[in-house]
Amino acid sequence: MRFVTNLNQKWSKACYTRLQILKSKPMVTAVKTKQFEEIRPGVKVPAKDTILTPRFYTTDFEAMAKMDISLNEEELRAILEEFRTDYNRHHFVRDEEFKQSFDHIDGDTRRLFVEFLERSCTAEFSGFLLYKELGRRLKDKSPVLAECFNLMSRDEARHSGFLNKAMSDFNICLDLGFLTKSKKYTYFAPKFIFYATYLSEKIGYWRYITIYRHLEQHPEDRIYPIFRFFECWCQDENRHGDFFDAIMRTQPNILNDWRARLWSRFFLLSVFATMYLNDIQRSDFYKAIGLDAREYDKYVIDRTNDTAGRVFPVVLDVENPEFYQRLETCVTNNEKLRGIVNSRTPKFLQFFQKLPLYCSNAWQFLKLYLMKPIRVDHLESVVR
Repeated sequence: MRFVTNLNQKWSKACYTRLQILKSKPMVTAVKTKQFEEIRPGVKVPAKDTILTPRFYTTDFEAMAKMDISLNEEELRAILEEFRTDYNRHHFVRDEEFKQSFDHIDGDTRRLFVEFLERSCTAEFSGFLLYKELGRRLKDKSPVLAECFNLMSRDEARHSGFLNKAMSDFNICLDLGFLTKSKKYTYFAPKFIFYATYLSEKIGYWRYITIYRHLEQHPEDRIYPIFRFFECWCQDENRHGDFFDAIMRTQPNILNDWRARLWSRFFLLSVFATMYLNDIQRSDFYKAIGLDAREYDKYVIDRTNDTAGRVFPVVLDVENPEFYQRLETCVTNNEKLRGIVNSRTPKFLQFFQKLPLYCSNAWQFLKLYLMKPIRVDHLESVVR
């Protein structure tokens, strides 16, 4: 983990330097209200782990190393060549537009924007840690996969570093070394890592490109320069998703039986529901950049669902009105849960107030999971 420590030290030093410069400039107005709990001055306490926060993953590295990739090795080598080309080598460079104060972004908009940067940074850093460890563990046993993972970790490190540096523009940043040690790691078997990371990368592509295209048409809504970088950025996400698509095709058992259909439904629903519930809760952030959170999420879900149909045997029927009706019930339940947490009701009574809402959410997810999916086996590998 020496590389992680060095990387974090550089980012922490950069954040500290940025904060010292801001303090020394008399023309810069200090933020009047402290919105975030800090580990130390200028370093944010990481968001608490919940079912909706980005996770850190680990897996069975030995099982990954023993995989036979010969069935689709040609495509994997072609993707490896794209990774080596490194199209975005010179892309993540902060320009003159960043050299200004962003104190005009204040209040709830500022808080929500920092939360957006933190969640994105944490998710990218999670990918970096997983891919870097896979590259290290597979180096002598599966060199093609190892190099692919190492080069993807390079991309994720750039993304998370760029996002963390952006947070320092708001007088706060993350201590990524602390995050590495303090965050809980979730174990997933290799095939579940493939399902989850494939969808994570593909939904990341659609999220970034949709925001980029909107702001390209409405530059007056681009409140911060990081959005200009999203077009090339999302191509990294797309290539990473294609890599996991290619890996899954080397293991037919991951895609071609009844269990694959069940797991595909589970991961699609998990990713879509997590994004929807998070984004609706932070709809004011999307409003600040001229987007309606619900319409944005519905478009991203529809595009990701369609993309997943090129590799998964089934996709969700997201055009069924019941799909969003049940998600909206969960949105309402979550609003009530937040109200209970923020009330002065004793903790032991809060539990009994929350219980019916938790049960309702569980019921909605079960009904969503049991909705009849759409079989798309016949569309495998079709370009649409």
